[in-house]
Amino acid sequence: MQQLTSIDMITPLLAVPPAAPHVERLRGEGITVRRAKVWEQVQLREFIAQHLSPHWVDEAGIGFSNKPISVFVAFHGVRMIGFAAYECTYRGLFGPIGVEEPYRKQGVATALLLRCLESMREMGYIYAIIGQAGPRLFFEKACGAISVPQDWPKYIIDG
Repeated sequence: MQQLTSIDMITPLLAVPPAAPHVERLRGEGITVRRAKVWEQVQLREFIAQHLSPHWVDEAGIGFSNKPISVFVAFHGVRMIGFAAYECTYRGLFGPIGVEEPYRKQGVATALLLRCLESMREMGYIYAIIGQAGPRLFFEKACGAISVPQDWPKYIIDG
């Protein structure tokens, strides 16, 4: 059974499988996975608030300030169905990621994850931290991520 507790994970970007086969397979099903356009920020914020976690709205919005934009989106036709982001909270940190319920378990999250990790590798990173990874088995299978040991020092957020 998959454990759903949140824990940080780390993945080696030099060993991440290519996203292209996943993106191409989805394209054949009418699903497009690509980097977000600046004018899609409002649409993404509404999508996240309606279908996922309102806590992610502002976090993902930061990705539109990065050059290049550090948010990838998935569309079925013109309907937004998922997103993934990186470098929104901390440098080298992947997340958040979310896919609308009816489209889960179709490979959309895998394609979004791998496109983000490829982009991080292109930036020069050799590892990525997956912050507060919920579905650990997904990240283990999709990109070879491993859990950060529980006894590692935790970061402290003021407030």
